[in-house]
Amino acid sequence: MVSSKWSRRRQTVRCSPAVLLACMLAALTAWAATAGAQAAGPVTVAVAEFDYVDTSGEPVDQTAAHRARVADFAAKVRQRLAEQGYEVRPLSCAEACTAATASPDGLAAAARKAGARLVVAGGIHKMSTLIQFGEVQLLDLDKNALLLRRTFSFRGDNDTAFRRAAAFVGETLTEAMPKS
Repeated sequence: MVSSKWSRRRQTVRCSPAVLLACMLAALTAWAATAGAQAAGPVTVAVAEFDYVDTSGEPVDQTAAHRARVADFAAKVRQRLAEQGYEVRPLSCAEACTAATASPDGLAAAARKAGARLVVAGGIHKMSTLIQFGEVQLLDLDKNALLLRRTFSFRGDNDTAFRRAAAFVGETLTEAMPKS
């Protein structure tokens, strides 16, 4: 006696033309969505320079050191976003491109002119010898929506403290930013 496992006939699965057409349309739609996302390219973002205020009252003038650290802070945030696949676009403003010196409309216009969909702006405030507070905002220009407004703090007034804070801000931004 032959086992039923071996004696089964090969069965053919038959599809109606309507089911076949529906499957083909679904595959085509999925392919078109993927191709469209790839053709659109990476999300573009402009990062404004960060403002800096020192009200610590320390007797030593650290203006030059702070200016360099804040510039490096913004550069590190840009670098982090670029590493995550975002296309970082440079801003060009009549004056400095910061939240305090440019109007919100002026900053948005500069970002749009640069071809950016998103704009990042913020600042840092040195309260005392050890404590600094900052705020970062992320705006989606296409949707005219604030995606993130985050206050952060960090200890220290040296290159390492600023680098760590920039890494934190960069990570916080990438978590809030759209991927496409």
